[in-house]
Amino acid sequence: MEHIRTTKVEQVKLLDRFSTSNKSLTGTLYLTATHLLFIDSSQRETWILHHHIAAVEKLPLTTSGCPLVIQCKNFRVVHFVVPRERDCHDIYNSLLQLSRTAKYEELYAFSYNPKQNESEQVKGWQLIDLAEEYKRMGVPNDNWQLSDANRDYKICETYPRELYVPRTASKPIIVGSSKFRSKGRFPVLSYYHKNKEAAICRCSQPLSGFSARCLEDEHMLQAISKANPSNRYMYVMDTRPKLNAMANRAAGKGYENEDNYSNIRFQFVGIENIHVMRSSLQKLLEVSGTKGLSVNDFLSGLENSGWLRHIKAVLDAAVFLVKAIAVESASVLVHCSDGWDRTSQVCSLGALLLDSYYRTIKGFMIHEHVHSCQFGNFLGNCQKEREELKIKEKTYSLWPFLLDEQKKYQNPLYSPDFSPELTLLEPSTVSFNFKFWRNMYHQFDRSMHPRQSVLNLIMDMSEQNKQLEEDIKKLEAKIKQRNGQSAAVLVKEHQQSVHPTPTALKTPPCFKKEQPLIPVNDVVRTIEGSNTADNRYSEFVEEFSKAEPAVVSLEYGVARMTC
Repeated sequence: MEHIRTTKVEQVKLLDRFSTSNKSLTGTLYLTATHLLFIDSSQRETWILHHHIAAVEKLPLTTSGCPLVIQCKNFRVVHFVVPRERDCHDIYNSLLQLSRTAKYEELYAFSYNPKQNESEQVKGWQLIDLAEEYKRMGVPNDNWQLSDANRDYKICETYPRELYVPRTASKPIIVGSSKFRSKGRFPVLSYYHKNKEAAICRCSQPLSGFSARCLEDEHMLQAISKANPSNRYMYVMDTRPKLNAMANRAAGKGYENEDNYSNIRFQFVGIENIHVMRSSLQKLLEVSGTKGLSVNDFLSGLENSGWLRHIKAVLDAAVFLVKAIAVESASVLVHCSDGWDRTSQVCSLGALLLDSYYRTIKGFMIHEHVHSCQFGNFLGNCQKEREELKIKEKTYSLWPFLLDEQKKYQNPLYSPDFSPELTLLEPSTVSFNFKFWRNMYHQFDRSMHPRQSVLNLIMDMSEQNKQLEEDIKKLEAKIKQRNGQSAAVLVKEHQQSVHPTPTALKTPPCFKKEQPLIPVNDVVRTIEGSNTADNRYSEFVEEFSKAEPAVVSLEYGVARMTC
């Protein structure tokens, strides 16, 4: 609280940065220890976590007040106009201090409490169990085993305690290989494809320089190759551009020499480093945040940013990995410089395309909450650091929150009965299939969105479909019940015809004339308030009646991908 000089400012304007008529909302701005809060005259609240803030800019004073622009890490950009320059200056200085965390313990996750008791907190951290996940893959088995070589983090501090390696890889081989790899990050199992018996392994670049070699590292790669009985050769995928990898050789690092490693096929895939990516994203945000651009200027700026090319490069690498495993049954070793950003992107995306489990709610329990700072799951750079911070004791897990809210993350077009054997995704990476994802980069800009959300419309129609299907089942049950009653009456009539009674019987109620039931297959589903002749949403109804398409296309900015 020592950084907060002004806690409340009234008559603050929140500008709509894309409005053609310079629309604004007037309200009160509050500054707390964890959030910046704006409440407009309609009592709508806008919360901004201090740790979300990437940049704060105080613009020159105008006749209407002092402008304050805040850019957030989750692509939110807010533009306030504060009446008094002194108040604006105080908030500006406070946000500069509050948004820069000096220690992990100052992060919001260490003070956030979702009202869970201690047992619920413990269960939340137990929802994801890596040992169980490897069992689901079929590991350990005859070729892969759990190694305790890194139990005390003595071989590699940035690796977990428990690692899976080939059975033929002894501890001396593991130690020798780690000494020949940058940051000690030797090859370990990341994903195992049970049906193909092929593996995705990851590591960092070798310390090969121009001519150095390591017999233990060569044996390690040979062990990975032999752990796959379906294919004796393996791919080594260097995710860097070749020029970058060659430049690293001058610093005593580099890439594997195929002459020294038996049964490997080397492949560069050309993904740029984090610095190039960050610069490209900044250019993209500058273009997408510019007001009044023509279509040509926007498309030109988008092309010059290079962002879509970078996305394509990552996806191309993942597709190459998937084809190596699914088509050739070959194992793949992936690395970049230190085996961090590009390596994890390609390995995780490859597993996502290979294994449908990772496309389920539990298999893909990660969302924009990576930046939320409310939960402790993504704090720290490695397991050792998370243990030192006592993350599980001092913070809460994201997974129970996602499971409670899983309805928000479900695909409304998903059909569990559609081609269950087709678990492999094979996206086409032709350049024109990559689009600007407006719903990502402009998710907080209300004036940029259509008046009616297509996703919400599809979700509503999906619920209506489910309700109609339940109604059909109830009608079918009633038909069966009435048929049973009719059969019982016919039997009774037959008995009465054999033994007639002198008194006349009344016609049973079930034989009264009924309105003809509409056959189930002929039901025409319409949206409430419409008719069959004029159904504005008939195209969506037709989509639900089709099998799952080979082309998934969600309009209005949601990413499209042609498969």
